[in-house]
Amino acid sequence: MPSSPRSPAPSRRLRTVSEVSAGGLVLDRGGPVVQGALIGRLDRRGRLLWSLPKGHLEAGESPQQAAVREVQEETGILGRVLQKLGVIDFWFVADGHRVHKTVHHFLLEAESGELSDADIEVDEVAWVPLDDLSRKLSYDTERKLLSALPEPFSVNGASDEPSADGPTADGG
Repeated sequence: MPSSPRSPAPSRRLRTVSEVSAGGLVLDRGGPVVQGALIGRLDRRGRLLWSLPKGHLEAGESPQQAAVREVQEETGILGRVLQKLGVIDFWFVADGHRVHKTVHHFLLEAESGELSDADIEVDEVAWVPLDDLSRKLSYDTERKLLSALPEPFSVNGASDEPSADGPTADGG
């Protein structure tokens, strides 16, 4: 008896969910060179990827409040918001969902604290001179945010060009 052709599996439509996060660039202007705090996380391949600290908004929290909290949780530095840097949004698939993520970034000034990688989600934390930030950041979308820095903090080397070795989507 000839077998009947198999019908194709029904296509599953992924449910779309939205996520909102906030974070930013916290600056230390207390030394001879202005520096920004970056966090490093290991990816699945064991590469250390440098990014701006960021995380999900908690219930009732504004993006500015979440940025201050997340920067402190991930770097140990309590900062004060100076201005908005910009918004990055991107799509990815996780846990059977199509996720649209929006990340609000702010420029903060360090007020207190000690640089620390105590947060479980962070593998390394570093103060990086402003002129080196765009070379250190792994994500081109975050490098583009550096062009929004006001004149006293403008970054030499901020570029719209992706790095040769860095990912092109934001990891936060």
